[in-house]
Amino acid sequence: MKAVVLAAGEGTRLRPLTEDKPKGMVEVDDTPLLTHCFEQLVDLGADELVVVVGYLKENIIEYYGDEFDGVPITYAHQRDQNGLAHALLTVEEHIDDDFMLILGDNIFDANLEDVVRRQREDRADAAFLVEEVEWEEASRYGVCDTNKYGEITDVVEKPDDPPSNLVMTGFYTFSPAIFHACHLVQPSNRGEYEISEAIDLLIQSGRTIDAIGIDGWRIDVGYPEDRDEAEKLIQE
Repeated sequence: MKAVVLAAGEGTRLRPLTEDKPKGMVEVDDTPLLTHCFEQLVDLGADELVVVVGYLKENIIEYYGDEFDGVPITYAHQRDQNGLAHALLTVEEHIDDDFMLILGDNIFDANLEDVVRRQREDRADAAFLVEEVEWEEASRYGVCDTNKYGEITDVVEKPDDPPSNLVMTGFYTFSPAIFHACHLVQPSNRGEYEISEAIDLLIQSGRTIDAIGIDGWRIDVGYPEDRDEAEKLIQE
């Protein structure tokens, strides 16, 4: 299974850490964020890493080259950072089967293998790792509703008034059907092509999307204090 890594962002909220490097090259415990992601994806059996780059992309390409731990790397360029659905479309030509997707600014110590296993069971068209957060934090993320079977029934991106405190964590598996949905997405109020809108289109078309509760922890490294928290957890 191929793995897509989204790493085109500028990381403005991480400044000054990103003044001279892309977000994915910010070090956590003396290791770039992307290395943490790549190591986990290789452990999950990824046979190719497809990395979406943009801001200061040369730093990433020069650092990693064309392979990581024996697994080939393919780069796709997102010229304008117009949302995750827009980023995902840059890799469409490289994907022809089910794949993993990880946001390159997330660090996990969790049950990612459960998500991959669910996708391989062929009972769902997509699966996400989800977690419950404090209600006041939910508006930072894509917020989910689920039914009694653990299937996702609704996704709202960074809502002002979250319908729940269950959020997507930045690790997903998809079938190629997600690309058709991404082509149909219209810009949100934020002017971005949201992955949550593409997911909602899948749900409306009758596709099954499973929510897998997190067992462990993850940190979305959006601010310098998030980097510090991730380092503490890694060193424990």
